[in-house]
Amino acid sequence: MGFWDLKAALEWQIACGVDEAIQDTPIDRTALEPAAKPTGKPAAAPEAVAEVDAVAIARHAASEADTLDALKATMEAYDLCDLKRGARQLVFADGQPGARVMIIGEAPGRDEDLQGKPFVGRAGQLLDLMFSHIGLSRETPDKQRALYITNVLPWRPPQNRDPLPDEMAMMLPFLARHVELIDPDVIVAMGNHACQALLGKRGITRLRGTWNEAFGKPVLPMFHPAYLLRTSAAKREAWADLLALKSRLTDK
Repeated sequence: MGFWDLKAALEWQIACGVDEAIQDTPIDRTALEPAAKPTGKPAAAPEAVAEVDAVAIARHAASEADTLDALKATMEAYDLCDLKRGARQLVFADGQPGARVMIIGEAPGRDEDLQGKPFVGRAGQLLDLMFSHIGLSRETPDKQRALYITNVLPWRPPQNRDPLPDEMAMMLPFLARHVELIDPDVIVAMGNHACQALLGKRGITRLRGTWNEAFGKPVLPMFHPAYLLRTSAAKREAWADLLALKSRLTDK
């Protein structure tokens, strides 16, 4: 096992309640002296610690960012999301700023965490292939044919688990500001978790192919490429959605 696998395994044990490592020699717990009974007045209860409003702090920080570089720096400095502690790096975005189409996925995976870019694994390769068939690319400098790609969460969840509601909630202000700075014509929400974050809805099979709205922009939900790799039969619907996107862009 590598360092990050061992670290994830240790974090899982801590989450399960493990609070002590196995030692070389056993400890006879029955031989330990019982704790002394309290005497005198009971100690005063500690003062309650004010709860931190992570979403409000994120909203304020995001509003201060007036460029993409500033937004990235602000997100890197944000320490209230525990995902940051287990990830190698922040995965901000890829593609052409000012692109007409902004793709939003759920969170980085292993390959994205290694390279620092969204959608670079097998799912990313399929995404690039899919959009190339309607003339769109993350590589082109032509903003009319360019893609801009990011995720709801900028850090990889441990073991690629699903994003938690509180994690998405605290990162949503950064995503909203990201959309404002890019100002795309349309947004593509890739998969259930992106739809949950943007639209407050789940059920990608029902949502896909139907235009919605988020952040003041038209949003087209689509199957996540990772799902299409597992479910080839769904590629027919994905192609229909790509054609709907192409038609929408042509009409503008």
